[in-house]
Amino acid sequence: MGKKYELPQLPYGYNALEPHISEEIMKLHHDKHHAGYVNGANAALEKLEKARNGEIQIDMKAVLRDYSFNFGGHILHSVFWPNMAPPGKGGGTPGGKIADEINKSFGSFDKFKAQFSDAAKTVEGSGWALLLYDSQIDQLVLTQIEKQNFMHLPELKILLGVDVWEHAYYLQYKNDRGKYVESWWNVIDWDDVDKRFSSAEK
Repeated sequence: MGKKYELPQLPYGYNALEPHISEEIMKLHHDKHHAGYVNGANAALEKLEKARNGEIQIDMKAVLRDYSFNFGGHILHSVFWPNMAPPGKGGGTPGGKIADEINKSFGSFDKFKAQFSDAAKTVEGSGWALLLYDSQIDQLVLTQIEKQNFMHLPELKILLGVDVWEHAYYLQYKNDRGKYVESWWNVIDWDDVDKRFSSAEK
């Protein structure tokens, strides 16, 4: 088997996002959940390779579903962690090119924030709300992902994502997803979002 997916390190300490996201949540979320997606994606690739070599027989639909789910979880979390920064560095309003693009695409930052928050709060079941850049129409767009299987075309670059699976907030916010989403705005690293937008434009 070729190269494997690897769990990225957090760009800050487990307790760095407190009081908005607790140390306990961050340890479980990164070390257990994200690590599980990395292991699951690698296991699916290994099964596909063994099947190609005639070593095992597989249920192709089930293995590809597992791969999609776990790979999606790995990619989304790999954006989620650097999308955030400790209070003081994170939060507030964006600057740079992403601020101009948000104003162009949504009318104002306040309109964007309200619509993105609504997208996050209304994901059916577990999933994500994402801000994407669509180069075909040169515009920022929002989407919801139920669970975490990729449901957008690869050319739509992920700029910002919020995880609204219960494991992302339940230990701290119980079933109040809305309160978690509102608190999450205080730890967004707009410099990271701006860099992702500049890269996507190219």
